[in-house]
Amino acid sequence: MERSRLGQLLLVGVPASELDSETARLFREVQPGGYILFGRNIRSALQLRKLIDDLRDLSQVEPVVTIDQEGGRVSRLKLIGNEPPNAQQLRTKGDPALIREHGRVTGELLRLFGFNLDLCPVLDISFDEEADNSLRGRCYGTSVPEVIALAGAFNDSLLGTGILSCGKHFPGYAAATLDPHHELPRIDRCREELNRTELAIFREFALKISSMMVCHAWYPDIDPIKTPASLSRSIVTDILVSEFHFDGLIMTDDLDMGAITNQEGFSATIQRALLAGNHLAMLCHRVHLLEQARAALEKVDQTVLDRALAGVDRFKRKLAPPKPFSEDRFRILDREVWEIRVATLGAEAAALRSPDDGKRSPVEVY
Repeated sequence: MERSRLGQLLLVGVPASELDSETARLFREVQPGGYILFGRNIRSALQLRKLIDDLRDLSQVEPVVTIDQEGGRVSRLKLIGNEPPNAQQLRTKGDPALIREHGRVTGELLRLFGFNLDLCPVLDISFDEEADNSLRGRCYGTSVPEVIALAGAFNDSLLGTGILSCGKHFPGYAAATLDPHHELPRIDRCREELNRTELAIFREFALKISSMMVCHAWYPDIDPIKTPASLSRSIVTDILVSEFHFDGLIMTDDLDMGAITNQEGFSATIQRALLAGNHLAMLCHRVHLLEQARAALEKVDQTVLDRALAGVDRFKRKLAPPKPFSEDRFRILDREVWEIRVATLGAEAAALRSPDDGKRSPVEVY
């Protein structure tokens, strides 16, 4: 197999707001399957579009270009525009039409910049609105029907713009009491409990969503030996693929999170991600290890690589091209974001943005 084909199994971060010569060389050599952008990559509307055009120009195969554009604190584009309401604020308002409008405007904004995948909606059910597990404000419901209805409204509207969607965080980590950005949570819920709640939602979306992100949490009832879901064949292949018949793209959550780096060696992590059944291994920060990641993939069984490459190829056939960029169009869409925010929160509350407004937090939330 050509080494450049193996790069298609990696979804990688970009170090800065423009490409330096070394990063450009690295991407041209490895040919990653996709790129994920963060606040560190965004300075202005025109700069963001140029960065994405540059990434596409480096790619021999059209890349996945993605971002976490949910709403509230997890909305990267608020660095250059208005902040959309988060999922909890939208469900509190109780107007599905606003959620559909949020999905439409989000999709149109992303197409304008050249993205083709949005890493949302969050499909986790909220058990505790104040839990310190990184999900605060990000869940569309506190019951299975509520999440299905409201996340479904966003998903359908987003897809209608041509932007593909991603359900996260499979198989559901709302019961976690630790933040996987720092440590690996242990979730002591039996399979029967999961079936009634978390997995009931993901099963419902298996035929409705473009891709799935697998989380970093340990479920002892499924894997008695301590194993993150993202590296678990029992969870990725046996449940998501074989049981739920999901045939979309499957990716790990960021393998640079503390839940993984505190426990796993780098090369072994990359290999285990593919062996578990993922199509893409996500590396958001240690971009300098990209060639090492590709070298680790060279040691994976050919049948595993072929399956993963087929999944990536199948997904890429659905990617929509960017819309022509226009500053005027950006301003129109950004105004629509503000109108959704005001309709959701009221004018006074809408003027108050998330606490991390304008700054990149030490830990990016996914």
